[in-house]
Amino acid sequence: MILIAILVPWLSFFLRGKIIQGIVCLVLQITIIGWLPAAIWAVASRNEAKTVQAIRRAERNIIDANRR
Repeated sequence: MILIAILVPWLSFFLRGKIIQGIVCLVLQITIIGWLPAAIWAVASRNEAKTVQAIRRAERNIIDANRR
């Protein structure tokens, strides 16, 4: 997924269901100067999503451990 975020940043957003961000990223990527910021934005967004997912998983594990 990181490779997709670097090569085609807008596709990374579309695959995660963030259509509006994907369109903005596509417009940004159309310009040569904007491609690098678009790629960085897509990678950072993907990493943030993975972090949020890991936090939610840890919270669920803590709640489950407290129930036992």
